[in-house]
Amino acid sequence: MNPLISTVLATTLMASSVYSARPDWLQWRGPTRDSKIHKSAKAWPSKLTEGNLKKKWAVDLAEGYSSPVVAGNRVITVETKSKKNEIVRAFDRDSGKQLWETSWAGSMKVPFFAAKNGSWVRSSPASDGKHIYVGGMVDVLVALDLTSGKEKWRADFPKTEKTTKPQFGFACSPLLDKDSIYVQIGSALRKIRKDNGETMWKSLADERAMFGSAFSSPVRARIGKRDQIVVQTRMELAGIAPHDGKVIWKTPVKAFRGMNILTPTVIDDKVFTSTYGGGTFWYGVETKGNKQDISSLWQHKVEGYMSSPVVVDGLIYMHGRDKRFHCIDPVKKEVLWSTGEVFGDYWSMVANGNQILALDSRGYLLLINASPEGFKPAGKIEVSGRATWAHLVVCGNEVYIRDLKGLTAYSWK
Repeated sequence: MNPLISTVLATTLMASSVYSARPDWLQWRGPTRDSKIHKSAKAWPSKLTEGNLKKKWAVDLAEGYSSPVVAGNRVITVETKSKKNEIVRAFDRDSGKQLWETSWAGSMKVPFFAAKNGSWVRSSPASDGKHIYVGGMVDVLVALDLTSGKEKWRADFPKTEKTTKPQFGFACSPLLDKDSIYVQIGSALRKIRKDNGETMWKSLADERAMFGSAFSSPVRARIGKRDQIVVQTRMELAGIAPHDGKVIWKTPVKAFRGMNILTPTVIDDKVFTSTYGGGTFWYGVETKGNKQDISSLWQHKVEGYMSSPVVVDGLIYMHGRDKRFHCIDPVKKEVLWSTGEVFGDYWSMVANGNQILALDSRGYLLLINASPEGFKPAGKIEVSGRATWAHLVVCGNEVYIRDLKGLTAYSWK
C-alpha cells in the first residue's frame, strides 16, 4: 500500500480508540491493511520457541474463521453459534474476561462442495475505536457500540434490496474511512455511511448467484497520484474512485470458478495478485492525463489460494495453492525460490522489518527471516490442536491466535 494512504488510514483508525496506550489491530490485516507492523515497533526475538512466547489467557469460542480485532482495552470476536446465530463478543484485553455479547439469527449452509471449510462466519470485522462493523454470512452488515455491544444500525441487503444471498457466505472484510465503509456486499462494491448504514454508491455490481459474491477485501492506495479503492471481484481487478464509485481502470483476472481471493497488493503504481487456477499476475497502471490504463507486465504459473502475501524490501512472500512458500521478485519478474517443504492449506502472515510471523492452518506458528537467498526459518511451535484459519493478530508484544473454537492471547517474553 502507498505509504501516504497507509499513514492516513492508520491515523484515522487509531485516533478515536478507547485508549491508545498500546497498539491496536482494528481491521483485516492490521493497522495499514498490509499485515505490517509499524516501523517503530521493536524487533521480535531472533528465535521462536515455546519459552519466549508466554500464554496470557484463553477463552472458548463458537466456530468461525473471522479474525479478532483489538481496540483499546477490548478484543472483539465474531462466531457462529449452534449453526443458527452469529454472535459478537468483547473480552478484556488483559484478563480475557467477557465484557459483553450480542447476537442475531444469521447463519447459513454453504454448498456441499465447500462444506469442508465450514458454514460459519468468514468476514473479519473492523473498528474505528467507537463502533465495530460486522459482516454476517447472509450479507448483513451490523454496526455495534464498542463499549456496550448495543446495535446502532443494520443493513440487510437481501431483505431491503432483494439482492442474491452469497452461496459461500459473506467473506469480504470492511475497509473504513473517516465517515464511510467500503465493502463488497449486496452483489457489489459499496460505499456505506458509518452513521446510518445507507449506501452512498455501488460499483462493479454482479447479481449472479455464483459470481456476484466476492471473496477478496479492498485496499486503499494512491496510484499515479490518484486516490483509489483497489478491489477484486470474482472475475476482475479494478481501481475505483472513492468519492463517486466510478471505475478508473479494470481488467479480467483468470481464476477457476471465480476463486479470486487474495487481497490486492499495491507496490507504487503496480498491482500484484495470484489466483486459484489462474496463476500469478503483475500489472502496471499507467497514467495519461486524467485517465489510467492497466496492462499485464508478467504472469507465472505459481498459484495463490487464500493466503494474502506480505512485502519485504520489495519482494513478495506468498503461501501458494501448492502449500509451499514462495519468494517472488516482481521487478525481475521471477520466482526467486520455493520451499521443498509443504505446509497447511492456508497461512496468515505479519511482517516486522525482515521478520515474518506465519500462522499455519494446522495450528503451527512459524518465525521466518525474509531473504532473497532462500527459506530461512527461525522457529516453529504448535499453538493449537485445532484449525487456525483466522488471521494472525500482533499488537506490540501481544500475539492473538484465533482457532476454530477458541481465542488465546500470548505475549513475547
